[in-house]
Amino acid sequence: MALKKKQRKAAPPTVPGPKTIILPKPHHSGGKPVMVALSRRKTDRNIGAKPLSPQMLSDLLWAACGINRRKGPFGFFGLTAASASNSREIRLYAALPEGLYLYEPGPHQLQLVLSGDLRKLAIGKGQSRMGAQAPVRLIFVVDLDRFKEAGFQEPGLWDKERQKAYYYVDTGLIAGNVYIFAASQGLAAWFHNCDRDGLNKLLGLKPTQMALFGQTVGYPK
Repeated sequence: MALKKKQRKAAPPTVPGPKTIILPKPHHSGGKPVMVALSRRKTDRNIGAKPLSPQMLSDLLWAACGINRRKGPFGFFGLTAASASNSREIRLYAALPEGLYLYEPGPHQLQLVLSGDLRKLAIGKGQSRMGAQAPVRLIFVVDLDRFKEAGFQEPGLWDKERQKAYYYVDTGLIAGNVYIFAASQGLAAWFHNCDRDGLNKLLGLKPTQMALFGQTVGYPK
């Protein structure tokens, strides 16, 4: 009698995420002290699939680049991460299992951009598949038009090389916040390249917008 071939189970369909995720109010206390978090900060690529609670996701995004004061430099609100002339030119996306979302610091919410699991685009081609099932992958996108809205229009904002220095530094400041938050909360974090061409096309980015890097966050295995 011929043996029946085992049928491979089809992956369950992805449930579309809500158009808007209203995040809980971030907690401004708790976690390990800052000096302890600094001593434990590291890159950890060994990240599991355990989901983050809504509160943990809220705290993570706020720590990354949320509003920490309504009256910041040059008449605009201030974020937890500094930016050139408070231009806030880095847009932070969160790739979740159910969709790709844009983080909006003002209302502290996530706005759906694309449905479906797009976490693989948040990592560069040919990179390790470590952390592929992590609950959230952040994507950093620069919007050069934001420099036009900066409170102080210093000449460097319009020099291409200086712009590049500014938005790379500003990305690093956000990523650094994520690393410290992760260390404080017992999470693992990994800053890495992303599929820039794929994201630029998928997001329909303008010539003045570019995907820059990704950062994977979740619980260590």
